[in-house]
Amino acid sequence: MFQISRRDLVLGAAGASAMFGLSKPIAFIGAAEAQQAQSFKKYMIGDIEVFSLSDGVWEKAHDENFIRGVSVDQTKAALKAAGQTDEFVPVPFTIIAIRTGGNLILIDSGTGAGQTGGPKAGMLAKSMADAGLDPKSVRTVLISHFHGDHIFGLMAKDTNQQMFPEAEIVVAKTELDWWTQPVESIPQPRRGLAQRVQATIPTWKNVKTISGEVDVARGVRAIPAHGHTQGHTAYLISNGGQQLIVTGDATNALALNVRNPDWQLVFDHVPDQAVATRKQLFDRAIAEKAMVAGYHWGTPNVGTIRKDGNGYAFTAA
Repeated sequence: MFQISRRDLVLGAAGASAMFGLSKPIAFIGAAEAQQAQSFKKYMIGDIEVFSLSDGVWEKAHDENFIRGVSVDQTKAALKAAGQTDEFVPVPFTIIAIRTGGNLILIDSGTGAGQTGGPKAGMLAKSMADAGLDPKSVRTVLISHFHGDHIFGLMAKDTNQQMFPEAEIVVAKTELDWWTQPVESIPQPRRGLAQRVQATIPTWKNVKTISGEVDVARGVRAIPAHGHTQGHTAYLISNGGQQLIVTGDATNALALNVRNPDWQLVFDHVPDQAVATRKQLFDRAIAEKAMVAGYHWGTPNVGTIRKDGNGYAFTAA
């Protein structure tokens, strides 16, 4: 049950730009309970341990420009149909951790103790502690893409000091190349984020780039899933005849473009490609009887997907 206060909390333009490379101020409405009650949930894919770790929730104010061609009323109706509040758009952050072959791996690093995502983001450290996971044990961080809510956990807020200096940071070469091109070639709203990327990640000695569909760890394979960003990457975890596709930001919240896969959110860099990619990922999961996970689906965020009319329906595991 959501408990909504009358107080609006406002995230300024810098915070909005930090998360998705947008410059417009964003209002965070009230003090609602987080969409997910659990700080973590554990799954097994064969003998590989998989943890969903909550990094909090963004209570995003409604905006006519949020979904292309979709009104606020339509957005509210989709949220209500999913049994959620329609006072704002709840956008959870959920990081996947993997323990395989004695190594601890993160898929994305979260909001960086709330550097972006509003006052209810930044819960990753607590969630890891609750799950019995030590950040100092992380040996690999697999990056889906360079939006701030996925990479700010790699760097300290004021100093940009690495938070996982002993870990290998793995990212698609296409993604790194796009964010490190001359800043004047990047659309203006995303330049601030690009400048922070350029000041940090390319200078680190522990960054490894990959291309195409390739194995990145025992039982883990990168899958190009471009569209949300130019080098956005999903990850396939497979072992013991079981599969889980970690879809990253192929979708946003479950009530939005899982149910309505043709909806194009303002955060997608290449909207038409993003639509095609999410359908391909979901159709692949259905055909291969794989489970799926989404970054913005809350906890639990691992389950099965099926076709449902013109969209898809998710059932939590």
